[in-house]
Amino acid sequence: MEKADVSHINLHVFLLSSVLVTSFVLVGVLFTDELANVFTIVQDLIVVYLGWFYILSVAFFLVFVIWLYISPFGNIRLGKETDRPEYRNTTWIAMLFSAGMGIGLLFYSVAEPIIHFASPREAEPGSIDAAIEAMNLSFFHWGLHAWAIYIIVGLSLSYFSYRHDMPLTIRSTMYPIFGEKIYGIRGNIVEVLAIFGTLFGVATSLGLGVMQINAGMDYLGILSVSVNNQILLIALITLIATVSVASGLNRGIRILSQVNIYLAALLVIFVFIMGPTVFLLSSFVQSSGHYLQNIVALTFQTDAFFGVEWQKMWTMFYWGWWISWSPFVGLFIARISRGRTIKEFIRGALLAPVIITFMWIIVFGNTAIHMEIFGHGGIIEAVETNMPTALYVMLDKLPGPMVSSALATMVVMTFFVTSANSGSFVISILSSGGNPRPIIPLRIFWSVIQGAVAAVLLLTGGLIGLQTAALTTALPFCLVLLLMCYSTYKGLRAESSGQKYVKGKETKIEAKKDDQTRNKMDELFRSLKK
Repeated sequence: MEKADVSHINLHVFLLSSVLVTSFVLVGVLFTDELANVFTIVQDLIVVYLGWFYILSVAFFLVFVIWLYISPFGNIRLGKETDRPEYRNTTWIAMLFSAGMGIGLLFYSVAEPIIHFASPREAEPGSIDAAIEAMNLSFFHWGLHAWAIYIIVGLSLSYFSYRHDMPLTIRSTMYPIFGEKIYGIRGNIVEVLAIFGTLFGVATSLGLGVMQINAGMDYLGILSVSVNNQILLIALITLIATVSVASGLNRGIRILSQVNIYLAALLVIFVFIMGPTVFLLSSFVQSSGHYLQNIVALTFQTDAFFGVEWQKMWTMFYWGWWISWSPFVGLFIARISRGRTIKEFIRGALLAPVIITFMWIIVFGNTAIHMEIFGHGGIIEAVETNMPTALYVMLDKLPGPMVSSALATMVVMTFFVTSANSGSFVISILSSGGNPRPIIPLRIFWSVIQGAVAAVLLLTGGLIGLQTAALTTALPFCLVLLLMCYSTYKGLRAESSGQKYVKGKETKIEAKKDDQTRNKMDELFRSLKK
């Protein structure tokens, strides 16, 4: 069993978050219908009264990231001046993509374009215009805005941790605002909100994943589709992830993650070759152009004159999901990005994963739309009947459906295990005050709780419950992200003008450009921290 540093656990953060989450699980088990009704009410209230806030906040995050890229701060290194990236660009980009998307992309890559194609917002259903609109909306939901949110967290963590030697945890990003008070109740609140966001964001992905695993097993004749069977699958796969945590099988998880990427690449290459290849290449170019052409209008679309029902099911859900997922992805990105400049970090994290994601959506989504347009239909009916089956119905119309369906199920399962393991690890770090090696019992606890939350969300509304959980838990952390933007800007501005912070107040320090003075400044900054 691997050794762990047991030097500290933040008991305030752990006890508060664990009691609240455990209470949620118990309420969900004992009062399932009542909690489902509460979910519906909460979701409606957030979308109706605060939908504009989500839209405006996510728009700001993207603008802020682009501004950072073109600002003079872009040349600041996320680490010491002598630090250089640990991973080459290709490896780093592959790790970014695997962390940021995963199960959800498999779940929605066929289902979302088909739904927009069958029930477009403006075009005639089933028309060419509807197909164009479907890809445009899918690109919008999975594109630059999602990665801008991740970048906010990852960049802020990297800057304060690697450049100023602070703990790799969310509270560190608030230092320029709160000073030493980040080590008290304010920091604890930020960490609890980050844990909630991560826990429910990961649980949402696990819920989507188990629905798709169940659909695949049903297609293969192994296990019929039902909520009980999905709960059973959650328990089984969570057990596998928990055992891997308890056994300290870090090497095994790394190998599983690599296998996961290879299997996913094999699946997308198979569909690309066996599907309408030339059409996919052509539509990728066209859809990318439409996305860039319409991105501003889509960014600020609130449906003020049409009602918010569509926004609730799509854009609001995605923005909430990305925000709730951001502490997990952001911390992971930060851990693999030391030594890069801010400009390198943003360019790589904003563009490369988005391009890969768009390719994935084109291959799966437009293959399905092509089948519908040119006479190999049935996918629309499958999505309307049981959304998780969309991928398998599409694969059934290509050569070797049993093999490709089995491969797809294996990809979802490996994504599930690695997401569950990584999620529990990140939550353990957050509840350990940034300890990079949290104790194993803590990781086991959060692994079990994670699976339990996913099961409760399925019991209390299935897909609607998962969407509501992501949207609700993301709201308070959205405020944290806005503070994080301001804090990062304040820290960068202070550094560029030779300022440091003492208990949140700026203190002028004469800043010379020689290494000796820079080292003294770093020593001063470290001395201010506990």
